[in-house]
Amino acid sequence: MSEKLVIIGSGPAGLTAAVYAARADLSPLMIEGFERGGQLMLTTDVENYPGFPDGIMGPDLMDHFRKQAERFGTRILSSDVTRVDFSEHPFRVWVGEDLHEAETVVIATGASARWLGLPNETRLRGHGVSACATCDGFFFRDKPIAVIGGGDSAMEEALFLTKFGSRVTVIHRRHEFRASKIMAHRVMDHPKIDVMWDTVVEDVEGEQAVSALILRDVSSGETSKLDVEGVFVAIGHDPNTQVFRGQLELDAAGYIVTAPGTTRTSVEGVFAAGDVVDHIYRQAVTAAGMGCMAAIDSERWLEARHG
Repeated sequence: MSEKLVIIGSGPAGLTAAVYAARADLSPLMIEGFERGGQLMLTTDVENYPGFPDGIMGPDLMDHFRKQAERFGTRILSSDVTRVDFSEHPFRVWVGEDLHEAETVVIATGASARWLGLPNETRLRGHGVSACATCDGFFFRDKPIAVIGGGDSAMEEALFLTKFGSRVTVIHRRHEFRASKIMAHRVMDHPKIDVMWDTVVEDVEGEQAVSALILRDVSSGETSKLDVEGVFVAIGHDPNTQVFRGQLELDAAGYIVTAPGTTRTSVEGVFAAGDVVDHIYRQAVTAAGMGCMAAIDSERWLEARHG
């Protein structure tokens, strides 16, 4: 017997879709993946999610989402989807050798920030190391901040962080930015921003929180130390769409393409929400909103199909 709805992924988008779908009596099956909860599981304080005036820890927020989805009857499978076939109906979704058939599918597998792979980077993530200025910039008011990267996203992060930091240092491994000329000039002309060219980060220092970066000049090989309290890694994100290649239309960067103003993908009955689609906002609240849309789109699609 096929499921009415299978949700793949368990961040704010997937869990909000589950809440709405379960309340609409669709009895959704969520395949949450081994890394459940999405990127908020890597976040310490969340102060910009509505309804939590004192802030909340990222994992605690996702626990609230999960309990709410389960309360209305969502069944959750803690495994990774290994293969899908959207070429015929019902859709087929595999977890290893186990096959799940579905009338509709919501994809909410998110995107993963690219990291530098430094020895202390993971240990200090959420304690001064971040990949989201909009999420965490507020915590670094009047503190020195570094942004690592050279594309438009790094420029946007650096400019945004000038609202908070005492100084913002952009560290780039080359001698010119990949960013658009207008964004690069805004950064280079900003009185609160310094640029360190031809420089790579060797490691992050700090016991309980970030205190400094160890840098290396790629031309001379000389190392130096930069005292900072916040480090924003802005070298891009990778959408978690490998398993959907050849099944759905993806853009050049690998994000799922949806019809404007909806969560409809290139396959009728398959919907997508959150950071697997959205490479502009990448916020928990926008992902949750899209999850709501996907559940409603799924419900209406099923109603139209069955009358």
